[in-house]
Amino acid sequence: MSQRKRAAKPKSRRSKVVPMRLDATFFFEKAVQSLDRYHYDKALKYFRQAVRYEPENPVNHCNMAGILSEMGRYEESNDILRSVLERIDPGMTECHYYLANNYANMEQYEAAEESLVAYLENDAEGQFLDEADELLDLLVYELNRPTKLSTIKAKESLYEHDRARELLEAGRFSEAVRLLEEILVKKPDFLAARNNLGLAYYYMGLFDKSVQTIGEVLKTEPGNLHALCNLAIFYQHANRREELAALLALLKKTIPIHPEHVFKLGTTMGIVGEHREAYIHFTRLLRKGELSGEPSLHHFAAVASANIGRYDEAERHWLQAKRLDTSPAVAEFYLGKLAKVRRGEASPPTQYHYHMPFDEQFREWESHPERISETLKKDPLVRSSFFWALRHGDRRTKMQVIQALGLVADQEVIEALKAFLVDTEEEDDLKRVAVLVLRSIGVEEALAVVFDGRTLRLDARRRSARLPVWDSAWQGVLEQAMERMAGRYDVVQQHDMMTLWVDYLSRVYPDVPKLRNAQGWAAALEYWTAKMHRRSITYAELVDVYGASQASISRYAGRIDEACGIREKVKLTNRAFQEQT
Repeated sequence: MSQRKRAAKPKSRRSKVVPMRLDATFFFEKAVQSLDRYHYDKALKYFRQAVRYEPENPVNHCNMAGILSEMGRYEESNDILRSVLERIDPGMTECHYYLANNYANMEQYEAAEESLVAYLENDAEGQFLDEADELLDLLVYELNRPTKLSTIKAKESLYEHDRARELLEAGRFSEAVRLLEEILVKKPDFLAARNNLGLAYYYMGLFDKSVQTIGEVLKTEPGNLHALCNLAIFYQHANRREELAALLALLKKTIPIHPEHVFKLGTTMGIVGEHREAYIHFTRLLRKGELSGEPSLHHFAAVASANIGRYDEAERHWLQAKRLDTSPAVAEFYLGKLAKVRRGEASPPTQYHYHMPFDEQFREWESHPERISETLKKDPLVRSSFFWALRHGDRRTKMQVIQALGLVADQEVIEALKAFLVDTEEEDDLKRVAVLVLRSIGVEEALAVVFDGRTLRLDARRRSARLPVWDSAWQGVLEQAMERMAGRYDVVQQHDMMTLWVDYLSRVYPDVPKLRNAQGWAAALEYWTAKMHRRSITYAELVDVYGASQASISRYAGRIDEACGIREKVKLTNRAFQEQT
């Protein structure tokens, strides 16, 4: 009996063994680990195995070609790149550029020229145009003759596209959208323009259009790294976890060769919460000296380091960012944050943008509201975060953003707020504030607004003096009036109340009285709104609604009348009405 029991034990132990799953992902991860340790031979061996398991995946082949190139085994690298172009994915035109680089390193300049011409004449993206120009100069020198080049495909419409990119970088998103859409009408296969159009839609908060546009890029070129990275970020913000997981499985298998692509992939991985992957990409750039003079890169490396528990490295990177940046406030903020993380008082920051966190900026601007306008005009990242928050933030954030955008008051802001007014998903109270802001910055034409599921047209109003700021006390009066008038006055009447309030403030500014009694001022606004619409109203009734004294309501109504001449206007309106009836 005891022998049988002893014999059964090994069987029991064997049943607990978990079999190792050998697939392309396993070998890819092993290759990345080896690459991170500069064990190129091992990395190559594992990449070969990944290719064996997924022979039709061009990413695995290009990874292997890149390793061989870094090892100086250019001919083997070229064999793989030619195989990708001839057999697996002829649309991967960047392989022509990699071939040209390999041939140049082998001093086979004729072959390098042929591959470079193939890249320039067939690649619509133009990701390596600057590098291709440098290589072209080398080939002209070495061959002692000009290169025969019929066209540079990526430069067709390139000037307009560069202008659109400048608009994007400046935060002028609606202008960029118009220009990019025009480019794509003329040249629908211009993938870089379509990629940037997707980004512009995203920055404006138009999520569905951004995903659709990036999807169009990927239909044409499934391996487009910029499009894949953009889509990953879009899925992250929309909390579409299943789609994001599938996309990340592909991106984790990608090891870009070009520094710009490494940076793009690293940033994307950080934003979606894959901090270890981000850390690998950023440290790879820094070890090679690529972009090492950029404070933003050290910030990104620090954020990734902090999130995987490498606090000493994070501190070193933020100190370097502080040394490199002429304005070190951002690095100083995060160094302070890191100290709290070390003490267990805070979680590591996840901000993969090189500026202060959104909430922190609002705290600063509450004390110095005059700084909002300049920051929003100068910093496109901050500007894009405002447009995104206008569409996807919580109610409090949206309220803050609407008021902050009113301080910028450029055409981009006006168009964004107008679009907000007709969005059926947004709250009516927020739209009323948006109307108020538009009127306060001088937008006097008729406005289309969707209130309670109905589309209304708010009439054009007489132009009033523009208010350079919007004070929280003024907003407090407005909210008191809107809260108590809701359900008793229709949206047009409430709009007239808001317009009257802006008109009054505009006329008395900067000598606006202290608004300590918000209820009394709100009651005075309702009093005159009721009179404008020929509704019966008394001060005594307003006392019951607002809890303010009759004397206060009467006094504030008098001040509004003194500034705006509202009593005379009401008399004229009533007289005209009586004559018509």
